[in-house]
Amino acid sequence: MAVEGFFENKRQPVEAKVGELTPQSRAVNVTAKVVSKSEIRDIPMGRDGSAHKVCDALVGDETGSIYLTLWDDNIEKVNVEDTVRIENGYVTLFKGNMRLNIGKYGKMTIAEEPLEGEVNTENNVSSKTYDQPRRPFRRGGSRYGGSRYGGRDRRGGGGYRPRY
Repeated sequence: MAVEGFFENKRQPVEAKVGELTPQSRAVNVTAKVVSKSEIRDIPMGRDGSAHKVCDALVGDETGSIYLTLWDDNIEKVNVEDTVRIENGYVTLFKGNMRLNIGKYGKMTIAEEPLEGEVNTENNVSSKTYDQPRRPFRRGGSRYGGSRYGGRDRRGGGGYRPRY
């Protein structure tokens, strides 16, 4: 069963196991154990123009594992062997591989009860590569074409011009 909470339940988060996540999964609640954390990387300029830190944590449950992207303050909140609870998370593709994200509307907490059982690292859903549709290349300032003039340059090139 694929988990696409955002579309099926009108933005009401759904409970999900890691092995059920797909690239289209939105508004999911996941409880998972932290298996490992990568080195912290500095991103020189984020979307807001300031420097950020990012780290990937491999998290999972008995159904599978996935990389969780941690930003800034969330990096220090998580340690290996912790059980984390992601509420209203979503999945994105980064270089064709799935990543679990918390986002601005999501929440991450350390679970009070540790996850029972072993994490299934054999089924790492982040290791499967998906085809990503390419984003359209946008030149100029118009969303309708390559220039401000509806896809035509200002000299009137292209389009219909009457003959005199």
